[in-house]
This record gives sequence, structure tokens and C-alpha cells, in this order.
Amino acid sequence: MNRRRLLTTSAYSVAAAALPLSHVQDIAARTEAAHTGYTVGMAEVAAVRDMIHAFSEMDERHGGQHGRSALVTYLRDDVAPLCRTRFRTEEVRQQMLSAASRGIHLLGWKSYDAGQQGLAQRYYLQSYALAAESGLRGHDGFVMRTMAMQGLRLHRPEYCLGLAETGLDRAKGRVDAQTEALFRVVHAHTLAKSGKGRAALAEAEHARTLLTDGPGDEVPFWALAWGPPAASVYSRTAKVHETLGDHRAAAEQYALAVTARPADTYARIIALDLVAGAEMHLKRGSIEQACATWHRALDHMGGVRSVRTHKAVSGMRSDLARFRARGLRCVADLDERGRDLLANP
Repeated sequence: MNRRRLLTTSAYSVAAAALPLSHVQDIAARTEAAHTGYTVGMAEVAAVRDMIHAFSEMDERHGGQHGRSALVTYLRDDVAPLCRTRFRTEEVRQQMLSAASRGIHLLGWKSYDAGQQGLAQRYYLQSYALAAESGLRGHDGFVMRTMAMQGLRLHRPEYCLGLAETGLDRAKGRVDAQTEALFRVVHAHTLAKSGKGRAALAEAEHARTLLTDGPGDEVPFWALAWGPPAASVYSRTAKVHETLGDHRAAAEQYALAVTARPADTYARIIALDLVAGAEMHLKRGSIEQACATWHRALDHMGGVRSVRTHKAVSGMRSDLARFRARGLRCVADLDERGRDLLANP
């Protein structure tokens, strides 16, 4: 991170707006204490988690291009010194390294959202190294899960199944049921991409069963990268069905994912799930339902700076091109909204 051009510390105001001023001042005081040799405890870990959570919420509301330099600066100037200081217990050391890994994982996600896939991969590798060093059960596997997801998105499935399987092996039986479901549903997607449809559906069903039948244990901080686990399971299950050509089932799962997330926090990912659902309706020949779903997606895109949402709108307009000549009012209205959004991101 030191080799990257960074904003000054005044950029911290972006993150500070999401937290009470007194809490931000407390975080700063604890970080300064660490610089001067203070022994770090769980209060400092909680402070770092709170700030990373604030950056994560800002990312979901406004897109990966918003606040990225501020996050780099915070991790470099505040979190890195905390990782090098003295800790009261071994558990505190583990939790601090895990929190740092979660912050760098978010940087990877921001780079992914900005279309910088090589940079995202490098951040994920650094996140993995910190997660492995922390020794917390399952965290290193979770980063492997993310790298498998990136490979699937980039249509490079060569190593995705191995990443997903290894990540799952490091987690199953060692994490709570909801977190295990996150691992299993990505494994299901890699199975589907590998042509193992029956195994993929069985694994996706296993993930959904874990959501409903598993004990209500607390989900670890690092596993909440994309919000409620149920929403992530539904969205990834939709991709399993989409890969296998079952567009009706995929649309149903995308709709469940949308309703499982708080709309005021997860604007970008809700918009993208709605776009994916609209595409499933279109593939089933339901242009009116597709347009209605796309309209809902656009409702969530205002103020979001994201390469992925921009591409989604461009793709929508391309998909609608063959319908414009039919004079459908819903198509004309939707195309106009899309054109305006692209002209005024």
C-alpha cells in the first residue's frame, strides 16, 4: 500500500461521517496509544471493526469507487501499527490480524467493483496471508472462497473448484451453520460450472438447509462481508440454477436475495441481484416482468459509483435493443431511464 498514491488524512472525514464523532475520536486515541507502545486489547479490535464496518456500509451504498483511498490510508496508518504492537492475549492478536484481513478483503472487493481485477487479486492474497496468520478457524478458507467467486465471474474456472473445496474443508465442522452455508453455496456454483449439475443442486440444497436447521450461533465478523448470510446463499443459489439453465428457479432465488437485505444499506448488491433477476425473466420471454424488475434495479442505483452497475445498465440497453422496434412503452421508458443514468452517473 505504501507504493500507491494516497489521499491525505483529511479523506478520513468520509468514513467519520458514518460514525459518532466521539467514537471516531476514541479510535484515534487508541491508535495513538498503540504508536507509543500501549498494549492493545479487545477494545482496540472493536474500534477497528467498527471503522471497517463503516467503510463496508459506505461501499454498499455508494459503490467501490467511493472512499477507496481513505480506506487504504486508514489501513496503512492506523491498522498496520496496531498489528505490530504488543497484545494483551493471543486471542487479541488473532482478532486484530483477522480484522486487518477483513479490511484488506474490502479493498480487494472495491478494486473488483472498479474493474481492476489484477489489483483485487493481489489484495485478496494479502488478505489470505493475514487470515492464515491469525489462525482463526475458517477465515483463510473464506478468502479462498472469495477468490473462487472472482474466478467464476471472470470465466476462469480452472482453479475455482479446488479453491472452493479447500476453503470448505477448512471451515466445515469448525464454523457456525450460517457461515458453512456460505462456503457450500459457492462450492455448489463451482460444481455447476464444472458440469456436475446433480452434485451442484445437492450442495445448494445443503446450504439452504443449514440456514434453516442450523443452530443460531453468532456469525464471525469476517463472514459478514456481504451482509446477511441468507441473502448471499439465495443469490449464489440463483447463479447455480442460472448455470444449469433453470431460469425460473434462478429468478425466484434472486428475488429472495433482494428481500433478505436491508434496502437502505445494500443498494448496489440489491440493484445487481434485481438486474440478474430481470435477465432471467427476459430469457423466459417475459419482457414486461423483466422491464418492471429492471425499473426496480435502477431505483437503487442513484448515487452508486460502480463499474459493475454501469456495465449492468449498458447490458440492459443492449438486451432491449431488439424490442425497441416493437414500440413497447415499457421498453421505451426503461431505455430512457438507462440512458439518463449512464449520462449522469
